Amino acid sequence: MKKIILSGSTVTGDLTLGNYIGAISNWKKLQDDYDCLYFLADLHALTVFQEPKILKERTYSFFAQYLALGLDPDKNTIFAQSHVHEHAELMWILTCLTPMGYLNRMTQFKEKSEKHIKNVNAGLFTYPVLMAADILLYKADLVPVGEDQRQHLELTRDIVGFFENRYGPGTFTMPEAYVPKMGARIMSLQEPEKKMSKSDENEKNYVSIIDEPKKIEKKIKSATTDSGTEIKFDPENKPGLSNLMTIYSVLSSKSTEQIELDYQGKMYGHLKADLAELVIQTLRPVREKYEDLMKNRDYLDELLKSGAKKSRTRASINLDSVYKTVGLLRP
Repeated sequence: MKKIILSGSTVTGDLTLGNYIGAISNWKKLQDDYDCLYFLADLHALTVFQEPKILKERTYSFFAQYLALGLDPDKNTIFAQSHVHEHAELMWILTCLTPMGYLNRMTQFKEKSEKHIKNVNAGLFTYPVLMAADILLYKADLVPVGEDQRQHLELTRDIVGFFENRYGPGTFTMPEAYVPKMGARIMSLQEPEKKMSKSDENEKNYVSIIDEPKKIEKKIKSATTDSGTEIKFDPENKPGLSNLMTIYSVLSSKSTEQIELDYQGKMYGHLKADLAELVIQTLRPVREKYEDLMKNRDYLDELLKSGAKKSRTRASINLDSVYKTVGLLRP
């Protein structure tokens, strides 16, 4: 039997080049060798206020972007999180097992609490448990995550331990992280000391996968570089340049050493111009397919309905097992 992979993206902001390199580009490579489930994390989005019409539109947009990026709905199970109520049901059971001390350690809660100081809600505090429910509900073996989500995956593993200590083994699968060796952490274009984020308020910090070519070119060419003129991969002393070289390396399949040789004696501007064109050509077919899909909402609705049916069939079976184990009656 194929191993199970599960992942998803919160439907906030725009999917970025960082998302593409760090996770999504790997999903397409995995769909032939693994049993893959990918979901639109619309419930996770509610930890921050979402304008209802915008949330609905963005959920369609993210789904269309998944498909445009090459995820085949026949080879993968692709669905909206809110279409499968078992996620929320399992979360409650797991919440009752999770010590508050463990949630207090979550770095992202501290960061988001500072950013959204007027809306530090309980969902923001407990959403790592919902993430654990997302993973454990389908008995996922592997979870493609960026380095910033490793802490939440470790909490998921801890929760499996809490459950097994209380009820015994056999109900859940212990998940492992799947992190690509290169490009797992793409940094902000203007602030290379922090990760490229799809929720960044400054759109100059990221390239959206559906940006127009002229906008991509402008963002890449205006990206922060470093003092000096030598094109050398040195993340500590040249973080801005090294970030651009990382993007170049992943998209071109060239090593950073080869890139250094190719641009020996050349200026930063030469690298930026070539990188901008590489990013544009990489994302052009994605944007074109995305625009075509967004014009056909009925087709998207049918695929979402099909994905929900497939995922709920599996989720229901696994949740039944959890209910039986903890002593809850199922109707």
